[in-house]
Amino acid sequence: MKVIFNKTEAYTARIQLTGVAFSYDRVPVFNGLDLQIAPTSLTVVVGANGCGKSTLLDLIAGVRRPDRGHVHVSVTDVAYAVQRSRAGDNFPLTAAEAVMMGRWRRLGLLRRPSGADHAVVEHWITELGLADIRDRTLGELSGGQRQRVLLAQALTQEAPLLLLDEPTTGLDAVSGELVITHLRRLADTGTTVIAATHDTALTAAADHRIDIDGTAPH
Repeated sequence: MKVIFNKTEAYTARIQLTGVAFSYDRVPVFNGLDLQIAPTSLTVVVGANGCGKSTLLDLIAGVRRPDRGHVHVSVTDVAYAVQRSRAGDNFPLTAAEAVMMGRWRRLGLLRRPSGADHAVVEHWITELGLADIRDRTLGELSGGQRQRVLLAQALTQEAPLLLLDEPTTGLDAVSGELVITHLRRLADTGTTVIAATHDTALTAAADHRIDIDGTAPH
């Protein structure tokens, strides 16, 4: 693994992995991984399918725990948008209801959404072009539409750390460019954004790139 930094200014790492090892069914994915990621920037994780991009995001999010080593994340408020293929599409939820789910952690189980909560949800529904499909169920949406719903759900959380797994997969060129513009703006205004991607346009827009090539020492 190699890390390419396009910015030269000093930074304090918000995320650090030290000596991390992780395996699936005894097949190693990482072995002794040391990595730090710059805060308030847009970092992409690139590499071939199956090389460990999604696993890296899972480890940072706390969805998976390393077999050995340590994953340090200095914030507890983390938003994670998984690939559409990793999310259930058959829940009887409308697109707008699915986006509102992003506010649940702030609301808790008993408090009803406030005007401010609805305003955040409406903002991202509009910004990501979901207004025309807001009342359609997830099962009625195309893959690209569901991907935008999952992204909007993550963005409504307003978390300081945003993890994205292939956020532009399935999107047309216009929608993909719109998503990249928003991610760039979020990073520029203080959010730490980490995205696993094959998208060359998103990679070009990033501050930093982590290459997982499957052959370099992990």
